[in-house]
Amino acid sequence: MKLKLTLSSLALMLFLSACKKETKVACLGDSITEGAGVAIQSTHAYPSILAKILGQNYTVLNCGRSGATLLKKSDLPIWNCNEFSNVFAFKPNTIVIKLGTNDSKDFNWNAPNFSQDFQKMLDTLSSISTVNKIFVCLPLPAFKREWSINDSTIHAGVIPIIKKLERNNYVHLIDLNTPFLDKPELLPDGIHPNEKGAALMAEIIAKEISK
Repeated sequence: MKLKLTLSSLALMLFLSACKKETKVACLGDSITEGAGVAIQSTHAYPSILAKILGQNYTVLNCGRSGATLLKKSDLPIWNCNEFSNVFAFKPNTIVIKLGTNDSKDFNWNAPNFSQDFQKMLDTLSSISTVNKIFVCLPLPAFKREWSINDSTIHAGVIPIIKKLERNNYVHLIDLNTPFLDKPELLPDGIHPNEKGAALMAEIIAKEISK
């Protein structure tokens, strides 16, 4: 009798384990998401570390493209990149958006267009039937004016717009800016996080996803 109960309990545990749903997470972004600044992108870019932190019930897809912007009128709109199409093919449950750094370049920046295009991005991604959560990230600080990236525009333009959009949409805000303000050593070139910086990003994002 005890053996039958044990076997039944084991079978139930295996059944429940098999029924656990996998959560798919798509990380949409620029070179910081792609992994520029780390030695091995496949293991040390923040989405790869995020996957390890979240565990076996999550699958994380890196949809980062170096140089990408959220703005449709720019030098490299994410809208035209394969990485954006990959989000739809992946059919994620959760999407993490970390864009805005390249939008701050003087020849790209346009505040009204950024606000309009970001809203279009949220509307477009929300249309994916499998999506139930969208996280929008505040960009990392830029400690150097490299590649025309402008920290003043990030703080005075990009961040306020993202905060306003978060308030007006059913999305979740992740502050990746404040935790890095006193940690310039984690961004050796002034823009891209090293392995420790990517790990900190992953920890912050994982904490929000797991809530």
